[in-house]
Amino acid sequence: MQTPAQPVPIAVVGAGAFGRNHLRVLHELPQAALIAAVEPDPARADEVARLYSIPVHPTLDAALAAHPSLQAAVVAVPTVHHCEVASQLLSAGIHCLVEKPLAATLAQADQMIALADRHGCILQPGHLERFNPAVLAMQQDLRGPMFFEAHRLSIFTPRSLDVDVVLDLMIHDLDVVLRFAASPVRELRAVGLPILSGKVDIANVRVEFDSGCVANFTASRVSTERVRKLRYFEPGRYVSIDYARRDALVIAVDPHFQLEAAMSAGAAENFVNGLPGLNFDKPTIAPGEPLRLELESFLHAVATGSQPAVTARQGRNALELALGIQQQMADHAQRTGLQP
Repeated sequence: MQTPAQPVPIAVVGAGAFGRNHLRVLHELPQAALIAAVEPDPARADEVARLYSIPVHPTLDAALAAHPSLQAAVVAVPTVHHCEVASQLLSAGIHCLVEKPLAATLAQADQMIALADRHGCILQPGHLERFNPAVLAMQQDLRGPMFFEAHRLSIFTPRSLDVDVVLDLMIHDLDVVLRFAASPVRELRAVGLPILSGKVDIANVRVEFDSGCVANFTASRVSTERVRKLRYFEPGRYVSIDYARRDALVIAVDPHFQLEAAMSAGAAENFVNGLPGLNFDKPTIAPGEPLRLELESFLHAVATGSQPAVTARQGRNALELALGIQQQMADHAQRTGLQP
């Protein structure tokens, strides 16, 4: 991806855990001119100002007044504030990358999309795993997946407790599977439980698509281990993506293999040291940090006026599915007496 002739003047709104990651990467990118940040917490603001030698404003109003050249912003505030902050930026003609989920409600997402359209702005949801090198590689070689199994498990931290595990973790996998399955949702079932927080901390979901494809999702933020994996099955092929390692394993059926012939030819030792008829492959995957690739893509869209790699409509679709899952979990809890 080419570097634009002039770096894009950009600010980060919110210097919490993930906002600081955006600041770090933007500070390094030649495509970006990091000119400001917004952070009301004085200690965080002082740290950001010291690390990146930029002004840090306590309010978005102050930042907009001080930086008329601002063209783009990353919105990394709590989800409940996404719509308010992004709407103010979009109304000022400023392109936005908004951390996932796009908004807290579909009405808010629709408001943000309408504002982006009205003011000719890029609105890109921060679905980071779409820029995972393994996902980027395998989405170029899809062959009609019909079954997905996604596991996203994390050790408990007090981060992102303003939302449940579906909007915190599972939404990454929902977005990727919606992209890979490329079919409307027909039916979903879900169960979830609060464990340590006041919101659902562990959830299991089954989704069926109009195409007949089925996907199972498990997400937990109270696990004893960290797992980030997506597996899917296609006719004659199995693919396993490890998000954390940014690699993939492809197991394909040898079209010339005949089980009956192999069995009649011999001996059980033919099956002891491996699985005959299966070809194992580790695709070559270009290295890259997903956040850097995401921000480079966003800046390219801003500089060229092109459609972002992840569109606001796709972010809305992932949010719609996540909210449907939340409703299914609430209905299940009501039926089973898990809540009043």
